[in-house]
Amino acid sequence: MAKQIFDYENEQEMKLPLLVKGAEVRVAKNGKKFIAFTFQDPSGHITAKFWDASEDDIAQYAPGVVVMLSGKRELYQGKPQIKIYTMRLATQEEGNKPEDFVEHAPESKDDMGEELNDFIFQITNANWNRIVRRLLADHKQAFLTYPAAKSNHHAFAGGLAFHTLSILRLAKGVAAQYSAVNKSLLFAGAILHDLGKTMELSSAVSTDYTMEGNMIGHIVLVDEEIVRVAQELKIDIHQEDMIMLRHVVLSHHGLLEYGSPVRPELLEAQILHDLDELDAEVNMLSTAYQHVDPGTFTERLFGMDNRRFYRPTNGQTYPDPK
Repeated sequence: MAKQIFDYENEQEMKLPLLVKGAEVRVAKNGKKFIAFTFQDPSGHITAKFWDASEDDIAQYAPGVVVMLSGKRELYQGKPQIKIYTMRLATQEEGNKPEDFVEHAPESKDDMGEELNDFIFQITNANWNRIVRRLLADHKQAFLTYPAAKSNHHAFAGGLAFHTLSILRLAKGVAAQYSAVNKSLLFAGAILHDLGKTMELSSAVSTDYTMEGNMIGHIVLVDEEIVRVAQELKIDIHQEDMIMLRHVVLSHHGLLEYGSPVRPELLEAQILHDLDELDAEVNMLSTAYQHVDPGTFTERLFGMDNRRFYRPTNGQTYPDPK
């Protein structure tokens, strides 16, 4: 099997085809343009700088193309990156299909869709059930194939549905433990909380933020969808159950500075926020542990307050979180 990004150690030279996941054009201190790349293959993603980029380079090496890259893996400020020696477009023989370089969820679309339906059947409030069914039908293809984020957590094809299912599985345990929890509300909120990412993000390949994603954000986008569908289904958005559903979704980031327009003020809203944080953090840490040796620290994780985490030497394994 051909070597992939994270088969190489630091300071090892590498030559391999990679997908351009991101390509941001910047200007260096000397006034010349360079490209800040994010490359990807099924083992993960890594950054690199392409200095003194010409206009042809900028046009040619756009997100979504596959390149044949030769260089060296190294550390910069504690984070792995590639020092580029040479780069060109990959040929068909070398492998240049972008879909072959994308990380995927560990479960199939069909299996995830079937399990989601099982949870929907347990939403006994008729209004919430109708809203969830309609919105999933409207966004089904994107929901089952998009990542949950551009880079921080569950940033792989199918990650959005997989993250949602992970939260639902946790929510099922919480609802079984605490009788005070409104299971229908918690399940409905969990399914809808990140559905706006089907509009916030561009695709499963070379994922970027859409204009709506940058300027409005997935929380407001999904709330607009809830209101739209409620009106189409002749459901009064001002009645208590609809206000509760919207609140659970609107508050799931927990803090105003993290993008929620309101803080959680329902038991189910607080639980959803906590489970969302838990699942994202476990995924980020498990992914980071995959790329460091026992007895060493991970790189600083932006989504974890820029902290490093130690990987113990006790023989504990960290399976691929995907």
